[in-house]
Amino acid sequence: MLDKYAALLVDYCVSVKSKQRVLIKSTYLAEPLLKKLYQILLERGCFVEFDLSFQDQEKIMYDFSSDQQLSSLPIFYNKAIEEFDILIRIIAPFNLKSTAEVSSDKKRLLQEALAPLRKRYMQRSATKELKWVLCVYPTQAAAQECGMSLADYESFVYQSCMLNSDNPIAAWQDLSNKQQSLVDYLNKVSKIRYVGPKTDISFSTKDRIWINSDGHYNMPSGEVFTGPVEDSVQGHIYFTYPTVYEGADVSGIYLEVDKGVITSWKADIGQEVLDRVFSIEGARQFGEVAIGTNYSIQRATKNILFDEKIGGSIHMAIGASYPETGGKNESAVHWDMIKDMKTDAQIYADDNLIYENGEFKIG
Repeated sequence: MLDKYAALLVDYCVSVKSKQRVLIKSTYLAEPLLKKLYQILLERGCFVEFDLSFQDQEKIMYDFSSDQQLSSLPIFYNKAIEEFDILIRIIAPFNLKSTAEVSSDKKRLLQEALAPLRKRYMQRSATKELKWVLCVYPTQAAAQECGMSLADYESFVYQSCMLNSDNPIAAWQDLSNKQQSLVDYLNKVSKIRYVGPKTDISFSTKDRIWINSDGHYNMPSGEVFTGPVEDSVQGHIYFTYPTVYEGADVSGIYLEVDKGVITSWKADIGQEVLDRVFSIEGARQFGEVAIGTNYSIQRATKNILFDEKIGGSIHMAIGASYPETGGKNESAVHWDMIKDMKTDAQIYADDNLIYENGEFKIG
């Protein structure tokens, strides 16, 4: 299975070429997959570097760094964003809650310091100078967070990536073709409206570009997304799926939006997290709107990489836009908030019903 995974990441997700510079960023818990990737990348003629974290590294950084240290850009990662051709980031957590008790001020300081790096990352990605993929290696901590055994979580991850298929690359190419018909349709409309329980929110996508997210950036993937016209978002929305943001549980998020600006916010759990994040510049506007299309994923795991792709869901991201969509919002934040759309829910495009109770009526 790891052989399939490594080949999918290298040959499909980032499509490496000889002599490209590749950075692999993860923790040492992902060692079995790291070895497979290292071998295949060397066989492809790439130059490979690693950035590996150890247990509690982030917690130690927050506990013992001065404000000046937290505000300084990481030299190696900054160089990688500027000069490398490919970035493979593998989420393999030791403890998802290790930074839950870190002060909001310290987290905000680091986020704001990294804002220029995030902007440059998105710029090079939009121009195809930097290819990247974000994926997961199953660990005990991640399995426990979503209430699964490690064996069951491994099966969930591999199934979500379609690694159970005889030819995973062909399976992803098939999904890509199906999603392209949706993107072609959505790129011809100007207004989208999400309707559901405690939700009625609309936005313009005029002159914006819908993107077919088919596994070339996230693995697993399965979504279509764009950036809304910033001042057009209007209404209210309730996000049903729980998440973990910077080590803290957040769930039951309700937002009210007027002329593109989030004017009020509530959370059943994690209100203080919302309060902090919405104090960051650009965080009270939306950088992304999307529809999840991966029906191999049907349960929430508190991992946005999976949950935002759930077939029968939508999500909206506060903060930074992806430049390739035409979005213009800039922020140190990009946080995807996810809503189940499988019950009493509709999506309208230019006032035409195109989606109901988790299923498209077009394409």
